[in-house]
Amino acid sequence: MCGIIGYSGPLDAGKILLDGLSGLEYRGYDSAGIGLCMEDTSICIAKKVGKVKNLREYCEANVHGTAHSGIGHTRWATHGGVTDANAHPHRAGRVTLIHNGIIENYHELTEQFHLEGQLVSQTDSEVAARVLDALYDGDPLKAIQKLQELIVGSYGFCILFDDQPGSVYALRKVSPLVASYTHAGAIIASDLTALIPYSNQYFVVPEDKIVRLTPYKVHVYNMDETFSKVYPEIMTVNWNMDAAMKNGYPHFMMKEIHEQPEAMKNTILPRISKGLPDFSDDKIPDEIFKDCNQIHIVACGTAMHTGMVARALMEPILRIPVTVTIASEFRYEQPLIDEHTLVLVISQSGETIDTLAALRLAHEYGSKTLAIVNVKGSTIARESDYVLYTHAGPEIAVASTKAYSVQLAALYMIGCRMALVRGKFTEKQAMDFLSDLLDVIPAMETMIAQEQMIKGVVSHIIQSLDAFFIGRGLDYAFSLEGALKLKEISYIHAEAYAAGELKHGTIALISDQVPVIAIATQEHVFSKTISNIREVKARGAFVILLTKEGSVVDDNLADIRIRIPDVDDRFTVFPIAVVLQLIAYYASLGKNLDVDQPRNLAKSVTVE
Repeated sequence: MCGIIGYSGPLDAGKILLDGLSGLEYRGYDSAGIGLCMEDTSICIAKKVGKVKNLREYCEANVHGTAHSGIGHTRWATHGGVTDANAHPHRAGRVTLIHNGIIENYHELTEQFHLEGQLVSQTDSEVAARVLDALYDGDPLKAIQKLQELIVGSYGFCILFDDQPGSVYALRKVSPLVASYTHAGAIIASDLTALIPYSNQYFVVPEDKIVRLTPYKVHVYNMDETFSKVYPEIMTVNWNMDAAMKNGYPHFMMKEIHEQPEAMKNTILPRISKGLPDFSDDKIPDEIFKDCNQIHIVACGTAMHTGMVARALMEPILRIPVTVTIASEFRYEQPLIDEHTLVLVISQSGETIDTLAALRLAHEYGSKTLAIVNVKGSTIARESDYVLYTHAGPEIAVASTKAYSVQLAALYMIGCRMALVRGKFTEKQAMDFLSDLLDVIPAMETMIAQEQMIKGVVSHIIQSLDAFFIGRGLDYAFSLEGALKLKEISYIHAEAYAAGELKHGTIALISDQVPVIAIATQEHVFSKTISNIREVKARGAFVILLTKEGSVVDDNLADIRIRIPDVDDRFTVFPIAVVLQLIAYYASLGKNLDVDQPRNLAKSVTVE
């Protein structure tokens, strides 16, 4: 995920861009840059690896003069490593460009326009800049139209042309952009947070339209022969951010499902150094991982389910006890913890009352605490001994999606670091583990791209009063969250069971056509799970089977089969989570329910 801002107006463009980038920094902060059209019409580019403060300091020392228009960008690396050269903006001839998204055919464009040997970065974005410069004949609208016809992928572009001083051009497909003409001038950005300081009036940039910002107006053009004007609907921010940040998605939940791959990058990438997990910037010392003889995970709801996955992952690797307790139970128990216990406290908001009380109880027992939270400065973050922030950005939908994924990513990295410092992993094993963790990001993107197929799966589920999820080992831990998602937003009674327990009572609940979502991704128990699936199928269940692409099963084993990419068994939770979230989403939608605000539930539980 990248942050984009463009400005044209009477004020100091450098200050507006830097301030806007600070507000957008959660969208990416491995590097940042600005491109300014100076008063003498020259283009000044400044970009630096690291956070926006690095760029601000660099600009204060090195950028002289005044500019009244420009573009700015914060980056998460997708194409190319974290270097000044790979940071945006990219300059090519008469074009200066920033980009959010992925250009899928950048290699073909490189060959088509003979760009080999010209590129100074490793990015797909520079390819777009050089293609645009090659297409430019003095008419920005025509050049942008030609670029749009050539590019395959998702993008949000902001562009400066050398011979168009004072104008900022923009184009988007999928990647969000919002714009406004304000008392301060014209502003465009990837997020409303950059606009709100200047105006509560804005419009969503329509896809495949060209936007031109000038000091006194925002113009929007169709890409037809005459570039006819478009007049988008002007909307008002009512200062309730819930109503202002869907960015074209029908619901926050769908938006947040789609945001998961980028949220994963935001959480993982800053904590990798030389291929190994590194919490130095989080000020988390290795001693807390070395000195403990047990781990106790405390959380509620979805966060507790991440703990269940972490327990199934960590115990076989670390060979120490890992206990997961619901926070509301922990706080009233006399837990078997002491100064040699590491207590992991998980909360998206950092304000969950039961989890906060559990944290305080852990301190009374002398345990070291490490909080995994999303909100900086929250109570749990302040009171914990150490904190690992997830970088999910705001999650508005009540049913948690991206918070679940990033909490899992954080727990996986903790498990990897613990294994490394305790001698259970070699450096090579730790590097391979993190490589496998990064591999789940494209796997999640693959499943998101199949949302319409998954939508077709739920037609049978929404006709039922009950649904059951089954699996073994890690698959069982995944099932718990799938059942919670379905019940909380579709109001279908859903339960998860360890598949091996079916004949100990649960199979009595299986009747003709009752939906059973069976997860079978763990190779060491795969055949056992398949046998359990045959048992429910023999009782008439309607089976939806989730397996890896390469798994071999009989065609008649399930009514529907959903295949996920062939990632390592320990990491299948991530693409599986996307599937289960989409099943719940479309079940709720199919029943005409309020997806984002299900009955009786609130986002942050701050009362007991």
